[in-house]
Amino acid sequence: MVYIKTKKEIDFIRDSCRIVAETLRLVANNICPGVETIELDRIAEEYIFSNNAKAAFKGYSQAGSYDYPASICVSIDDEVVHGIPGDRVLKEGEIVSIDIGVLKNGYFGDAALSVAVGKISSDKQKLLDVTEKSLYEGIKEARLGNRVHDISFAVQNYVEANGFAIVKDLCGHGIGKFLHEEPAVPNYGVRGTGPKLKKGMTIAIEPMVNTGTYKVKTAKDGWTVLTQDGLPSAHFEHTILVSNGSPEILTVC
Repeated sequence: MVYIKTKKEIDFIRDSCRIVAETLRLVANNICPGVETIELDRIAEEYIFSNNAKAAFKGYSQAGSYDYPASICVSIDDEVVHGIPGDRVLKEGEIVSIDIGVLKNGYFGDAALSVAVGKISSDKQKLLDVTEKSLYEGIKEARLGNRVHDISFAVQNYVEANGFAIVKDLCGHGIGKFLHEEPAVPNYGVRGTGPKLKKGMTIAIEPMVNTGTYKVKTAKDGWTVLTQDGLPSAHFEHTILVSNGSPEILTVC
């Protein structure tokens, strides 16, 4: 079921999204060589709690795995998404995806970005640039009267035109009272298909883009998703609102 949000609900979602955006910015500013990923998790958790909110991912469960043990996801190089923070130390030249969800007043916000650790190669920089731009290409299609796969087509078209591969096993999603709601928002698809976009829908659009093959696998920890060929991946995400005019990005501050 696709939920259409009231103004009050949108205000609650907007507040959660504000905290997500502020936390992402704070964490990104602390990414540098020598930092342990668990330190990034601590920074995020403290800031989220200081806003009287909860980290949405901590304790989240999915079939076949234990509850997620951290407040954020930190995915490095060939880790596509859902990397678990720990004692791993960031190294110069790596790229890191930070994914953050927040729950406040019964409503969720969700966003992600990928950043460089120090100086990175030109190939990795292109991967970051193309992935981020593909997100905005998708967002432009999140207009009243369009269909979900108009978003999907725009993301896939831009990514593949630039020589990269879109992950097909994972997708974006509706968001609101639940972290994951209908509709699913794949990053590939046929223009003019999928559910119709309606005013009051809130969705998370999140391209996951691989340097090589689109194929992925899950690590032994049951959570971390890796590229099958070991090549780098990047991930960007925004929660957006479908309105009468242009889509509103809620996870921007």
